[in-house]
Amino acid sequence: MKRTALVTGAASGLGALAAQRLAAAGWDLVAVDVDEDGLARTAARSPNTHVRVCDVADPKAVEEIVAEAGAVHRLVHAAAVGPLVPALEQPLDEVERVLRVDYLGTVHAIRAVLPGMLARGGGDLVLFSSLASWVPTPKTSAYAAAKAAINAYAECVAAEHRGGGVRIRVVCPRQVDTPGYRAAAAADPAATAGMKGMPPRAVLDAVDRSLARRDELLYVYPDALTLATVLAKRYAPGLLRRLLARATA
Repeated sequence: MKRTALVTGAASGLGALAAQRLAAAGWDLVAVDVDEDGLARTAARSPNTHVRVCDVADPKAVEEIVAEAGAVHRLVHAAAVGPLVPALEQPLDEVERVLRVDYLGTVHAIRAVLPGMLARGGGDLVLFSSLASWVPTPKTSAYAAAKAAINAYAECVAAEHRGGGVRIRVVCPRQVDTPGYRAAAAADPAATAGMKGMPPRAVLDAVDRSLARRDELLYVYPDALTLATVLAKRYAPGLLRRLLARATA
């Protein structure tokens, strides 16, 4: 049976690797991004990859791509922007752009593919959030807020459609070693807390393991450090706050 996957943010980083993995596994792949050159690199030597230039902040454009793709069996939504700027110094139009791409882009993608999945009785929604949604750090205010909104939206969708056959995973990695993260770390080492990014393949391996288990666990924490940080936020918030303050001093 033909399986179609739609991957957003597919021009680089996690989205590109996810797209290449799915294409190599035989999926009919629709790769979406605003970066046409990056999409071409992702699709190189993958005849089953179809590239579409699209800004996920545009709901009509997303709907048109999904309508053209037909039945989408898996959505991997990795499109995001995340400038590191102190909250009061970040231009309002940039804050709005982060919310439109990161949060509303997620809403647009889900609304475009989920009705068809529910009608067919199955499908996968893989949504990339962030550890920042649980543990915001300095200069991540807009990004962390948008990712936290993704968590809340996904929890509502999962509760409203439990039993509908659609598996939802919200992936919350810590810093990932992508071109965007390396550029941010080089420009502002303090804002990235001196943390080495985890390999993108490790994040996607964790997603694959979660989907293979076929359980109903919504969140995916890709490594022990990420999970420990989330637990520390819940059970030892004061200690975590002091550690983060020391790391970002």
